[in-house]
This record gives sequence, C-alpha cells and structure tokens, in this order.
Amino acid sequence: MTTAAPFPLRTLAMAALTAALATPALVWSQANRAPAVRADTQVTLNFVNADVEAVTRAMGSMLGKTLVVDPRVKGQMTLYSDQPLRPAEAYAQYLTALRGLGFAVVDAAGLLKVVPEAEAKLLATGVLLDDQRGKGDLIVTQVFSLKHENANNLVAILRPLVNINNTINANPGNNSLVITDYADNLARLAKIIAALDTPAASDVEIVPLQHAVAADLASLVQKLGDGAAAAPGAPGGTGGSTVLPDPRANALILRAANPVRLAALKALVLKLDQPSPDASSPIRVVHLKNADATKLAQVLRAAFSQGGGGGGSNAGPANSPTPAVSAVPTVGSGAGNAGAGGGLGLGSTPGVATSASPSTGGFVQADPATNSLIITAPEPLYRQMRVVIDQLDGRRAQVFVEAMIVKLDTSKSAQFGVQWQNVFGNKGDSTITGAGTNFGAGSSNIITATGAIANGLSGVTTALANSPAPAGLNLGVLKKFGQYYTLGALANFLEQEGGGNILSMPTLVALDNEEAQILVGQNVPFLTGSYAQGTGNSTVNPFQTVERRDVGLILKVKSQIGEGGAIRMVVTQELSSIGSQSAQGPITNKTSVQTTVSVDNNDLLVLGGLMQDEYSDGNSGVPGLSKIPLIGNLFKGENRRRTKSNLMIFLRPIVMRSAEDATTLTLDRYQQIRAVQGDLKPERSLVLPDTGAPLMPAQPAPRGQ
Repeated sequence: MTTAAPFPLRTLAMAALTAALATPALVWSQANRAPAVRADTQVTLNFVNADVEAVTRAMGSMLGKTLVVDPRVKGQMTLYSDQPLRPAEAYAQYLTALRGLGFAVVDAAGLLKVVPEAEAKLLATGVLLDDQRGKGDLIVTQVFSLKHENANNLVAILRPLVNINNTINANPGNNSLVITDYADNLARLAKIIAALDTPAASDVEIVPLQHAVAADLASLVQKLGDGAAAAPGAPGGTGGSTVLPDPRANALILRAANPVRLAALKALVLKLDQPSPDASSPIRVVHLKNADATKLAQVLRAAFSQGGGGGGSNAGPANSPTPAVSAVPTVGSGAGNAGAGGGLGLGSTPGVATSASPSTGGFVQADPATNSLIITAPEPLYRQMRVVIDQLDGRRAQVFVEAMIVKLDTSKSAQFGVQWQNVFGNKGDSTITGAGTNFGAGSSNIITATGAIANGLSGVTTALANSPAPAGLNLGVLKKFGQYYTLGALANFLEQEGGGNILSMPTLVALDNEEAQILVGQNVPFLTGSYAQGTGNSTVNPFQTVERRDVGLILKVKSQIGEGGAIRMVVTQELSSIGSQSAQGPITNKTSVQTTVSVDNNDLLVLGGLMQDEYSDGNSGVPGLSKIPLIGNLFKGENRRRTKSNLMIFLRPIVMRSAEDATTLTLDRYQQIRAVQGDLKPERSLVLPDTGAPLMPAQPAPRGQ
C-alpha cells in the first residue's frame, strides 16, 4: 500500500497546480477531481518530497488520462517550476523525474503504466518504424532498416548509447536494427544511424584509355592505388578501391571510398596511359592465370592468321607462318597405356611430366615453363588479341564425379541322395554277384568313396584325407569284405544358402572438358606363352612370356558443363575380378559400361545394370524303382539350385565453379573419412599396450602454410 503524505504537504502540492496569467485557478482536492487542464493553460509545479503515487494521480488528473502505478514503484519525488508551464511541459518534467528515480512510463494499448525501468522494455507496446519519431521519456520500440551498413557492425557502436536496462538487437535476415529505449534517445540514435548508413564507395567512374591496354593497366593501378600489392585477379584491394578492366571499350572502371580517392585514382590512370616508346614492333609478354599457354597459342594463331577472322592489315605479319603446335606430353601417355585390360599397367606407371618445349614460329609463341604468351604484333592487333585472351583465360569449373556400383548376389541349393552297394556270395565261391546304385562324382559317389577307404593299409583316416567326404549330413553303413571295410550304403543330405552385398563408390575430380581416370585394383600377371628347347633328355633355356593386366575397378570420365547446368559426360566404367582357374590360366569376371549421358548438377542417374535369375535342377535314379512312392527315394538322387544376381551402376556429378565450392566439398569428405578413422581405434586391453591408430588432424592446414 502507498503511504499518503501528511495533510499539509498534500494540500500544498495540490494548491501549487494553479493557473497562471489571466486564467482562473484550478485546484485538485482529495475528494473532488477537477476536469483536465486545457492544452493552452499554464500551470506551476511545486511538489517537495511528495509521494510518487500522489504526484502521478495529480498528473493523470491534469492530462485527463489514467496513469496506473505498479506496486513496485515507491518513493518520494521533488518536482517544481519557477515559471508557469504548459501541461505537456509539466508532463515532460514528470517523466524526467521518474527516470531519475529508476522508473518509466510505458504506453500499453493506450493505458499509461508507471513501472520499474528494468521491466519497461517488456511491457512497451508502442512500435515506431524508420521515419517515425517519438518525444519525451516514454519507452518505445523502433525498427531501423539499413540500406548500406551491416546491422551487426552497428550494434557494437550503438550499444553504449542505449540505456543499460533497454535492448538493441540486429536482424541479419533483412539487415535491420530493433531498439527499445526512451523516445528522446531513439531520436538521437536515428541521426547517428543515418550518418553511418552510407554507401561504402562513391559513384563509378569510367576512364577510356588511349594508348595502354585496360587488362595490362588494371592490376598496376590497383596496386598503386591501394598502397599494397593486391592478389592477382582480385577485384578489390586493401585500400577499399576497385579497379576493373572493360576489354570491349578498352577502359578502366574505377570505384573508391570517397571522391578524393576516386580523383586520385583517375589522375594515376591518366599519367600511366602514355604511348609505348616503340610502337612499331613491340614484343609483349602475357602471363596466363588459368589457360594452357601452348594450347592457347595455337588457337590465337589460327584465329588471327592472315586468312582468319582477324581481317585486314591487323591479321598479323604478312609472312608469319602458322605452324601446328607440337603435341604436349601428358601424364600416362605412351605405348604402355595400351594394355589389354584398359589400365595403366606396371610397365606404364607414369612419372612426373616434364615441361613442354616452347612453341616456335608465328607471331604468338608459348613459354610452358612460365605459362606465358609472347606476342609480337602491332598495337591494334595486340588489343584485339588481349580481348580474346581475357575471355579465354578464365577460371574453369571442376566436376566432382561420384559413382556407385551396387552388386547383390543370393544363391540357394539343396541335394538328397541314397546309394547302396552289396555283394552276394560266400568266401570261396567261384561266382560272386553284386548290386547297387551310385550317383554323383568324386567323393559323393559311393564307389569312389569305397575305393578311397579301401586304398592302402594305412587306415581310413589317410584315405579320407586324400578324398574328403561330401558336404552336408552323411549317413553310411560300412561292411567288412575280407580285410577291408567298404561302404555298403551312403545317404547324403545338403542345403546351402549364400549371399553377397558389394558397394563400391569411386570418386574423382576433373576440370571441365578434361578426361580423368581412377584405378583401384591389382596388376595381375597372365601367362601368354612359353618356350623350351630340348636336347636329348634335357631341356635347355626354358622361358615364359607374361603380360600384366589391371584387374579391379576402373572409372574414366570426361565432363562438359553446359550453360543451363546440364553436364554432358562420357563415362567408361569397368569392374573386373579373378574367378576360377583353367588350364590356360585364371578366368576374369568383367562388367563394363561405356556410354554418353546428360545429367543435371547434383542429380543421380542410373547408367545401367543387370538383373539375373537362374534355376537348375537334376535327378538321377534307377528307372522304374525311383518312381515308387517312398521306397523310390532309396534308388535316386536329387539336386536343385537357384541363383539371383543384381548389378546397378549410378552416377552423380557435382559442379564446383569456385574455390569455395571445392573447399566445402573437400572438407566434407575430409571429416567423413576422419570419422571412419575414429571408429576404428583399438579397444583397451589389460594385457596389450595401447598402440593407438593413425588419425588425420581435426582440420587441414590453411592454404599458404
């Protein structure tokens, strides 16, 4: 509850709100509330150590508004004026006095509330937009939309200027500031924001060149204008200025932080734009950033030859020959590449490629060692060539190719058979009769197994070691014949299931319109011939010829990126493995796909596949007897087998047009393989030492370190 001031003091406070000048006095009493004071009426304030709640009620009566006092608002206030004031001025002094006591007034849907200053930012409902302004010490929220400056940068500048109990926040989504504070302070902050939210650079200035070439002069002006060397090809430098060449108009596009700096750059360009000392037969060197100098020299000689599209006297020197450029050695070239398996082979393992020799002849020569062009041409022709060079010497996109080879194999087989043998007769009989059945081959055949058991006197163990028993459940009856044991009956039961799930994901990166190859496998020797020269009973100089072939996974890709995002790809995919052995050597299993497809960036495309389902069965039995129900099972053998094989090949290309794209994809694969390494750490053991396991660093070293 609020404690009322003593009656004399409250009477003095109420009587102090009297009209000045010629207007009649208006007096407030505790029992009778007077009407609101008109806006043109002047009042005099004289509250000395008055209760905050009593002063608030007096102000509400004067303004004709309801002021609600929070129970936490307590204290005494001194508020007076030497000169008569208008009600709005008196209310402003009241708000200032409240602010000094740590309280504030908020407008909550038309209802004025007196609350502690720390709670005002949560209760204020008034919101102002960019051009709207408030007055007084009323707590409101204002949104400032920025056009040039970054909102996060201004938060650090404006935070000290905002009341400690109020807030300032940045919205990066639409680059705006949201500030809750006193209206007078928001008006000050609005002026500061308007002064800081200005363009970072001045207007663009285009400077046509009369003598120099724009592409040659741009980097020099950029370095001199910034006061420090700029990275080659960078659009801007450390000084905040930007210099870009316009090859079509042979002009420089200048932009600086302020008009003074822009004028300095323009003056620098005019000083450097001077005619060449020897313009009759200049020799110029052009350092390329991305293109291959040898290939580009051939293109330029063909484009600007005497009969080419250059035309006129600027087509080149009159007697300039245009010889063909010699082939440039590439990695893996040579006869060793022509292996039968399509791989590189051990004999053709590529070494480090040496630099090509400089191309000779013509007015455009290439220096592969520095990847530069040496141009001997008049000034007009050189300018035409520079326009073409700048257009062709751009950063080429790269394509990350991810192939997925999925192979699923399942097989089921079963066999059943009963075989028996018996001999009829006694010892010493001149004639002995035998009868029985036998099916299958090898140890599955009862006669073959009987011969293995009876082979030698070393016992059954040695005989079975040389001819193992058939797989599955075998039930046999052994019968002694003389001093040997033979199989009298053999029943075999077998059921088998097998499966395989193979996933291979080869990946590689290649430049646009360049071929790339990846090989993961083995280099297997294959016997191709043998020779031995015999002399009598001896052999002289025997030898064999062996050819090595790559067996495994081979992926060759050549990609061409289109303007619309589609990628045309020439793909050769091969998957081979060593199978069974034959008399001539090993048999290889091979799956190969060679096709040309078109696929969008980061889309998945199936290249091909094979779905195979095989079934086979066989029956062996005694005619007639094997057909008898139940009893016929003693006179026959059966087997069944079913094999399913599924093979699918998928392809997904990802275009990397910038260094940031390549870095992002590389770091993603880096963290992926590092996570796999972390899962393969050896478990702790009580008897074995902790040897640890290799693990890549958490983050690759930055470029340049």
